[in-house]
Amino acid sequence: MDMRRDTRVDEYIASLPDWQARFAQRVRAAVHAADDEVEETIKRTRLPYFVLKGNICALLGAKDHLNVFVYDPIAPDPEGLINQGRDNATARAIQLREGQVLNEPALVELFRAVIANNRAGGWRKQVPGHQTPLR
Repeated sequence: MDMRRDTRVDEYIASLPDWQARFAQRVRAAVHAADDEVEETIKRTRLPYFVLKGNICALLGAKDHLNVFVYDPIAPDPEGLINQGRDNATARAIQLREGQVLNEPALVELFRAVIANNRAGGWRKQVPGHQTPLR
């Protein structure tokens, strides 16, 4: 058994409509292909997160799409996968819709960029003058 996989993620994906579950499995495979050390967990009670030295991405099934939240606002996206929240301060999103084609090699490269930023201390350390708000 792969200790970096979480059976709760399996359960979440199984709860999705078939087309969303297929996308979720492909996103899951892409994030693991980006780095062998990626781990899975559940946060916010039920949502699958993929982490390595910080959040990489999370999945959320919606009524007519699957959200892939990408937790790095500076990782390059030369193939234009990101289609929501391009100007967000902390995360952007890829909304996948039924019948859409997913550029998996580009997704792997996007995840590799996020992981590289995480390993370098996180994107916040790389943005001059950025201050994380106190909570």
